[in-house]
Amino acid sequence: ESPEFSNFDFNEFARQGGGRFDFSDLFGDLGFDPFEQFFGTQKKQTAQRGFDLRVDLEIELEEAVAGTEKTIEVSRIEKCGECNGTGSKDKESSKCTACNGKGVVERTQRTPFGIFSTRTTCNKCRGSGTVIKNPCRKCNGTSQAMEKKKIIVKIPAGIDNGNHLRLRGEGNSGSKGGVHGDLYIVVFVKPHKIFKRDRNDLFVEVPISFTEVALGAEIEVPLLLAGKAKLKIPEGTQTGTLFKLKGLGVKAEGRTGDLYVKAIVKTPESLNSKQRSLFEDLSKLDDHALVRKALE
Repeated sequence: ESPEFSNFDFNEFARQGGGRFDFSDLFGDLGFDPFEQFFGTQKKQTAQRGFDLRVDLEIELEEAVAGTEKTIEVSRIEKCGECNGTGSKDKESSKCTACNGKGVVERTQRTPFGIFSTRTTCNKCRGSGTVIKNPCRKCNGTSQAMEKKKIIVKIPAGIDNGNHLRLRGEGNSGSKGGVHGDLYIVVFVKPHKIFKRDRNDLFVEVPISFTEVALGAEIEVPLLLAGKAKLKIPEGTQTGTLFKLKGLGVKAEGRTGDLYVKAIVKTPESLNSKQRSLFEDLSKLDDHALVRKALE
C-alpha cells in the first residue's frame, strides 16, 4: 500500500515529536521538582516516544510521475545491540544504594513553618532503583546507541516537489520501552532538461522549421515516460503558440493533467547556395511594405 503524501509541514514535524517540553524537566535541571518538593509525589519513569527523523530525497521527474522505489540508509537511535538494551556490559544490574532501590530519596527539612518531608527522584539511578556496575562500552550504559538501517521507500506515482512521505515507526527508538518515532521523507524533484511540470500539467518546447509553419505539418512530440504523440501544426503558426494535448500530463490524486507544447520557430543559422536561392526568390514575392505597415 502506497503511503500518502503532502507538502512538508515543519509545525507538524515538531508536533509529531520534533519538539516536546516538560515543565518537570525544566525544574529537574535546577536540581528539584516543585511537584515532588511540596506534594511529596514521585516523578514516574514513564515510557517516552522516540523523536521523529527527516530525510531529504532527490529523484528524477520521470520517477516522480511514474512512481518508484528507493533504498535509503538512516542513522537512528536504536536499542543497543551489544548489551541488548540493558546498558550493562555483563547484562547485570544491582539495587541502587542511594535510594535503596526505591527510585526516590526522602529528606526531612526543618523550616520556620515546621518539619517537611520531601521525596525527590534519585539522581544516582534516575528513578530506576537500579545501577549498572559495568556499563556497556558501546552505549555507555544508556541502553541506546546510534545504528544505521537501510529502508526501502515506495514513492507513489504523481508525487510532486516538496511533498513528503510519513513512515510510521521508522524514527528514533523511544526510551523506557517507548515506541519509535516516525520518519519523514521530503521529496525534491530534479529539474528536467526538456520538460517542466506545473501541478498535473507538463510543458515542453518543440522546434519547428520555417517550411512547417508556412505550409502546415504533422510532427511528433516526445512524451516524458515513453513514446511520442502526433501534433498537427496549422499553416501560419507563429512562434510561441501553445498547443494542448489533453490527458498526456501527470496522473495524481485521481486527476490527469495535460501536455502543453510550445512551438518555437527556428531561424536557420546558415544556408547553402540552393537554400539561399530559394529564399531570394521567395523574398521577391513577399510584400515587405504590407509586412512593415503593421509596425506603424
